[in-house]
Amino acid sequence: MALWDGRFSGGPAALMLRFSESLSTDMLMWRQDIAGSKAHATMLRAVGILDDDELQAILSGLDQVAAELEAGWQPGIDQEDIHMAVEGRLAALIGAPAGKLHTARSRNDQVNTDVRLWTREQLDSLDADLRDLIGALLDLCQRSGKTLVPGYTHLQRGQPVWFGHVLLAHAWALSRDRERLADARKRVNRSPLGAAAMAGTPHPIDRAMTAALLGFDGVLENAMDAVAARDHLIEVCAACAILSGQMSRMAEELVLWSTREFDLVRLSDAWSTGSSIMPQKRNPDAAELVRGRTGRAYGALMSMLTLIKALPLAYNRDLQEDRPALFEAVASTRSCVQVLAGCYASLQVKAGPELRGDFSLTTELADWLAGRGVPFREAHHVAGRLVKRCEARGQDLSSLSLAELQEEHPAFTEAALDALDPAAAAERRTSRGGTAWSEVERQVALLRASLGELNAV
Repeated sequence: MALWDGRFSGGPAALMLRFSESLSTDMLMWRQDIAGSKAHATMLRAVGILDDDELQAILSGLDQVAAELEAGWQPGIDQEDIHMAVEGRLAALIGAPAGKLHTARSRNDQVNTDVRLWTREQLDSLDADLRDLIGALLDLCQRSGKTLVPGYTHLQRGQPVWFGHVLLAHAWALSRDRERLADARKRVNRSPLGAAAMAGTPHPIDRAMTAALLGFDGVLENAMDAVAARDHLIEVCAACAILSGQMSRMAEELVLWSTREFDLVRLSDAWSTGSSIMPQKRNPDAAELVRGRTGRAYGALMSMLTLIKALPLAYNRDLQEDRPALFEAVASTRSCVQVLAGCYASLQVKAGPELRGDFSLTTELADWLAGRGVPFREAHHVAGRLVKRCEARGQDLSSLSLAELQEEHPAFTEAALDALDPAAAAERRTSRGGTAWSEVERQVALLRASLGELNAV
């Protein structure tokens, strides 16, 4: 029996039933659906709509439905969605009292309640996953971060940096992702329960009570907005898409760094695969899949944005399509965070390339002159001419003599040659956020502290 049988003389076509059901998707939220029904029933008793016996029957019945679902019971798609499945099974178990449970609510506010509860839980889990990933980066930084590597711009060698400086750049970006997700959680954590279909209810309900019972920070004040709003889910999908983009950058670097050409890192066996035909291959499949799955989060965001475009208030069946996009965005993002954490936790950092004499040290010559009063633009041209001189004879900066330096600028002294030490070059960058190891340690301490602070959302 459908909930609307009083209005219709016939049931939906079989194809319509298959086309319109959301139960296969909504099963992810059965725990949230039962939690919402328990809170609603408890409130109905508090305002006098249920008596003690009816409340007890409903709560006990919901516990039994939950036990059956936990044990693997699968409702048929004729139930259409998780709300009808739970209510139908409850009615079969306890009879008439189940019919009172839907007083002062609609599937419109019920599904939004379920989705908000599910999303809140997933955001908390995603935050824990991110803490693990950031922690893996910090552990690697302290374990192997004092390895000198080229810092790149335009994928060309720029300046020598400690590897920890690179890892921290990713860790800080991920910390902002945590902030975005925590901020989105604030908009998620508002209760729509009691909004009913879109106009509220004449029954003397207590929406603040159900909000408190379910751990919401408060209620959505307008009933029509409560059932129609999806901006909070779009925000979550957007945060997942931004995070996925960041992880794709990290994955791309793991792919590059693990090539023979870069040879900076080695992914562990646990996060690599081989080739079915080329025995020597060691493929960074985990990183490549993280990079590839970015498209899932991007696609989910575009689906959500398109879903609500020009959609009139209040509830429309189109909105049923929010869950597949949301669930895909969250699931894909969480799995990628977890996989990257595994990659970095077991990553082997190799000795960086020999940078003595490397052209990535050219800025040291310009800075050396600038530190002695030469205008930086002039110093930049001088250093550029020295590179051109070395390239013309197929040599690097280590081939330069003091006489050659002074031919380009008389301010050069013997100390300028000492400035070409790669490790010293990295250590000279002591400005806030620089690559000097003292700055690396300071940033690690800040991030370690933030892992605890941002957890209290």
